[in-house]
Amino acid sequence: MLQKSLKGRLSTLGVTFSRFVFAAPLAWLVVTVLMLRPGAVWPGLTPAFAAYASVGALAQIIATALLVALFSLKNFAVGITFSKTETVMTALLSAAILAEPVGGGAWIAILVTVAGVIAMSGLPSPGKLASGIFGRAALIGITSGVIFAMASIGYRGASLSLNQGDFLIRAAVTLAMVTTFQTLVMALWLAVRERGEATRVLRAWRVGIWVGLTGMLGSLGWFTAFTLQNAAYVKAVGQVELVFTVAASVFFFRERISRAEAIGILLILAGILGLVLS
Repeated sequence: MLQKSLKGRLSTLGVTFSRFVFAAPLAWLVVTVLMLRPGAVWPGLTPAFAAYASVGALAQIIATALLVALFSLKNFAVGITFSKTETVMTALLSAAILAEPVGGGAWIAILVTVAGVIAMSGLPSPGKLASGIFGRAALIGITSGVIFAMASIGYRGASLSLNQGDFLIRAAVTLAMVTTFQTLVMALWLAVRERGEATRVLRAWRVGIWVGLTGMLGSLGWFTAFTLQNAAYVKAVGQVELVFTVAASVFFFRERISRAEAIGILLILAGILGLVLS
C-alpha cells in the first residue's frame, strides 16, 4: 500500500529502491538488538554464505526487472501466468540444490496454491495462452519464475550456511547483508540509468521510511521462515499475502473484489490448509 502511494512520485525502480535503502539500516538495527541479548553469538560468515546470499540478492533484482519488462509486451498476461509457477520451481530447485524434496501430499497442496495465484492474477483465454506458450512473454515469465525460485533457494542456503547462532539471528544477519548488497547494486544502477532518481527517493523519506520498516519486517518473516523450513513450503504458505493484498484494496482503496479473486482466495487458503495438514 505504501509503495503504491509512492508510484506517482517515483519511477518503478525508484519505488523498488526505496524498499531497500530504507530497510537496510533498520535490518542492521534488528541485528544489533538481537546481538545485545545475553548469550547471543555472532554467526560466523562463510564463503558459502557469501555465494548463496549474492545469488539470492541478484536473482531477486533480476526477476523483478523481468516482471517489469513483461508489462511492455502485448501478451504480458501470458507471461505473468507462467511467472506464477515460481512455487513449483522452488520445490524442484530445492530438491536439486539443497537436497530437500517435497512429499506427494505437499505437492498437491502447492499446486492448489499456484492455481489460486493464477486465478487471482487473471488467467488469459485458452486460445491466447495456447498461442503465446512459445512466445517471448511466456519465455520471460518462466524465466522470472525460475529466477525468483533461485532467490528463495539462495536465501535459505545462505542462512543454513552460517556456522552458529540461533535461527532468528541467522535470519536477521542474512537479511541485513542481502538488503545492503541490493541497496548498493540498485544505487549504482540508478546512478547510471536514472540520474537523480536516488535523490528523489531520499527526499520522499517521510513515506519511504515506512516502506522500509514494513518491508524489512515482512522480509524478516520470510528469512526466518526460510531458516526454519523448506523454501518450497515457505513460498506456498507465503501466497497468503495475496489474500491480504486484496483485503487492502477493498478496505483502503475501495476497489471491488472480482469473482476470479474470490475463487483464487479460496484456492490459496485451501492449499495452505492442505500443506499444513500434510
